[in-house]
Amino acid sequence: MNAARTDAGQVVVIGAGIAGLAAAHRLLARGARVTVLEASGRVGGKLLPGEIAGVRVDLGAESMLARRPEAVALAREVGLDGRLQPPATATAALWTRGALRPMPRGHVMGVPGTAEALSGVLSEEGLARVERDADLPRTEVGDDVAVGEYVAARLGREVVDRLVEPLLGGVYAGDAYRISMRSAVPQLFRAARSHASLTEAVRDIQARTPAAAQTGPVFMGIEGGVGSLPRAVAESVTARGAEIVTGARVTELRRTGPAGWRVVAGDRVLHADAVIVAVPAPAAAELLRAEVPAAAAELAAVEYASMALVTVACRRSEARLPEGSGFLVPPVDGRTIKAATFASRKWGWIAADDPDLVVLRTSVGRYGETEILRRDDADLVAASRRDLAAATGLDAAPVATRVTRWDAGLPQYPVGHHARVARVRAHVGGLPGLAVCGAVYDGVGIPACVASAYAAVDQIHGDLRAVQQLTAHPVQSLHGGAGE
Repeated sequence: MNAARTDAGQVVVIGAGIAGLAAAHRLLARGARVTVLEASGRVGGKLLPGEIAGVRVDLGAESMLARRPEAVALAREVGLDGRLQPPATATAALWTRGALRPMPRGHVMGVPGTAEALSGVLSEEGLARVERDADLPRTEVGDDVAVGEYVAARLGREVVDRLVEPLLGGVYAGDAYRISMRSAVPQLFRAARSHASLTEAVRDIQARTPAAAQTGPVFMGIEGGVGSLPRAVAESVTARGAEIVTGARVTELRRTGPAGWRVVAGDRVLHADAVIVAVPAPAAAELLRAEVPAAAAELAAVEYASMALVTVACRRSEARLPEGSGFLVPPVDGRTIKAATFASRKWGWIAADDPDLVVLRTSVGRYGETEILRRDDADLVAASRRDLAAATGLDAAPVATRVTRWDAGLPQYPVGHHARVARVRAHVGGLPGLAVCGAVYDGVGIPACVASAYAAVDQIHGDLRAVQQLTAHPVQSLHGGAGE
């Protein structure tokens, strides 16, 4: 693994998403000289601020998990402390079996501690099936197991299809029957390995959850949108001497001697003491192929899901919405949208920007769904409006709409993902001054990406503890603790 270094010297960070920018932020604190190269024309990656009908909105991720410290702390460090805002309401619903139903409480990522916790969401048969968990023989999880497969075996498919699937699918745009429990729901995986009963395992997690963790906000936003976070980080790092170059696609990454690197981006040739690769798996595979072919092969095998966000603005006088922040939609119900957010109700700053408008957004597309995303923007808007009308009665004509497409936007975490990440890091760690970070490794949420970036910086300084901890225990990207 990497030899210890006391000074990172000149470091090139490839990628200016939130992971790459967080790495630059941390590197500067360690005294490095930093250049960030970004292939696209902007910083921020999947964090994208925008506007609709003159109102500021997020066109990518809209919130960050507040019960992990990394993202909120970074926002404060770059001057956004006064703009941090929790959701104005966090009461969500499920649109299932033809009705909006309150989101159950007392579960961990949709997995209940008791059958009663899912009353109103499951059928009587489904609730009875949950009760059988206590009488079933132990189900071994081994080194990893698919969340949906394991939960269905213990509690029945209805729990997975009606609650686990929409919760996990909302984060990964994936299939719960493929998603790794060890990588996506690590606390549940650990509990399942030490309990014969799954519901007993959930109750144990709930009992161990500190009371203080249940009282603070689960998620946090930023006035103007979390899309403003990468811009603020970029401004902070450039003010401290870092260089950020957009429109600079890296085409070559090669070693120069025992501890140096040559980076080529267009007509720029940079020589660095260390390089941090903070780009999605396909791009990382291309960059690493010459020097770390084994890591490149692992990364090239990572699959991604595409999705689209449909943002709609209506006149408040014409739009009556149910209470709450929005709703999730189980795929088993056969709807087009997988979730809807009542953005102007969820985020106070959106309502304050224009009190006469109601802003909503829906998400469309899951892993393996290609037909829906081939539709044009007008069709996606029409499909979203039909589902919104069916769920809420909303039939107001929009004053503005926006469709934002995220092609290959979310890495998938199938069974064995943790082992793949470990192999990638082992291969990369064999070369001095090289590290990787980003959503593909330790979790897709903003705190996970920041934690991944910080671990990469520690690695090139010779400290592998954070990398080892993250590889063993990825950051859960959706809160699923007691009471939620």
